[in-house]
Amino acid sequence: MPDSEHVFLFLPSFLSLILFFILIKRKRRRFNLPPGRMGWPFVGETIGYLKPYSAISVGEFMQQHMSRYGNIYKSNLFGEKTIVSADAGLNKFILQNEGRLFECSYPRSIGGILGKWSMLVLVGDMHRDMRIISLNFLSNARLRTHLLREVEKHTLLVLSTWKEDCIFSAQDEAKKFTFNLMAKNIMSMDPGHPETEQLKKEYVTFMKGVVSAPLNLPGTAYRKALQSRSTILKFIERKMEERIKKTKEGKENPEEDDLLEWVLKHSNLSTEQILDLILSLLFAGHETSSVAIALAIYFLPGCPTAIQQLREEHLEIVRAKKQSGEMELNWDDYKKMKFTQCVINETLRLGNVVRFLHRKALKDVRYGGYDIPCGWKVLPVIAAVHLDPSLFDQPQHFNPWRWQQNNNTTCGTSPSSSCPSTPTASSSNYFLPFGGGPRLCAGSELARLEMAVFIHHLVLNHQWELADVDQAFAFPFVDFPKGLPIRVQRHTSDMN
Repeated sequence: MPDSEHVFLFLPSFLSLILFFILIKRKRRRFNLPPGRMGWPFVGETIGYLKPYSAISVGEFMQQHMSRYGNIYKSNLFGEKTIVSADAGLNKFILQNEGRLFECSYPRSIGGILGKWSMLVLVGDMHRDMRIISLNFLSNARLRTHLLREVEKHTLLVLSTWKEDCIFSAQDEAKKFTFNLMAKNIMSMDPGHPETEQLKKEYVTFMKGVVSAPLNLPGTAYRKALQSRSTILKFIERKMEERIKKTKEGKENPEEDDLLEWVLKHSNLSTEQILDLILSLLFAGHETSSVAIALAIYFLPGCPTAIQQLREEHLEIVRAKKQSGEMELNWDDYKKMKFTQCVINETLRLGNVVRFLHRKALKDVRYGGYDIPCGWKVLPVIAAVHLDPSLFDQPQHFNPWRWQQNNNTTCGTSPSSSCPSTPTASSSNYFLPFGGGPRLCAGSELARLEMAVFIHHLVLNHQWELADVDQAFAFPFVDFPKGLPIRVQRHTSDMN
């Protein structure tokens, strides 16, 4: 065949290839991406984004980017092209469209340490099924009849060990409370028992790895955490085998009220799925609630008016109970803690235990004139909305009264410092401490119950002060570098 014929046959393919690349280029050009920069190859701007900062701020990185690019900007974080959102409307839009336009997409290292069946990383039907199990276990009926009693019991157990004028870590005490509570209700493990203490020790090592750089090298926190994870899972599996053996032998299980027994009897989950579920609930139920309680202990001394109003509210509950001859708190008592819920809201708003979420676009999405391409990472930054001055007046001030309808109380140490105004209805709609949409935290009501009951007994029986300068930092998990050292004194009785 002559050379001209070779050229003639090749030409259509060549032109088609050129046309293909032109179309691809045009397709890329059609996206109107938010402003921003991608940073270094692969790592992008991740190091700057994860640099520790005060938990009552958005951090220097976010502040600089928001000032330069606005509340929606592009970046390269966690090795992926990312849209970062500090926009209240977009954040809510993302959460409301879970499973349709966006889905959960945590870094692979999180799945590697929490497990591929962890509720945090699961998506779709499997996440729904795991969530239903959790919701059944944390049902409103169970909260009223069983968990309220358990929460109060474990609160009193921790507070009874507090000695006057001794300095101790409030953060450690809060973690002891929530860990013991979850261990008891998940696997019927008693506080102070040697196996409970050993599990707690392994869990502390595990947690240090969850919040560390994912370097699986000898001696790193991540490697140690993986080893502790293996130890914890073997422990849980041994508990499972003991339960199954008892059932086969026809013996009664006194632990019928715990989650492990419920899952074994009422689900078709595999052993691996049960192990990851229990580990993830231990993680979620212990870590976030303990940080929230520590934050309340940290914020309240700076607002003595709030402590006084809390005492008045809880003294009134106790006096009413004395007249009826009851001792333990009941659900009606919990529902009377109106101002306590304002304190809880403000603690969660200002402290931001969960600062941002990991999502991924399932298809091309357009919002506010910007495009979010399919496959791009999306980070709705909850903390940025909670600290937005256009939504919450003086957002870095701890002011529980902002959650009340009538707001004429003064807070802080200065009599002249007036409290910020009540949030508008629109700003309250963007208050999302437990996430939102189909992935709303299954344990949100339990977390509020834990905080309320702990605050109840704390303000009735103790007054406290910070024993050393410390503050909450985001690493990005919120933590107190010095453990929040406090000094306590017993209150003189005025409950009559």
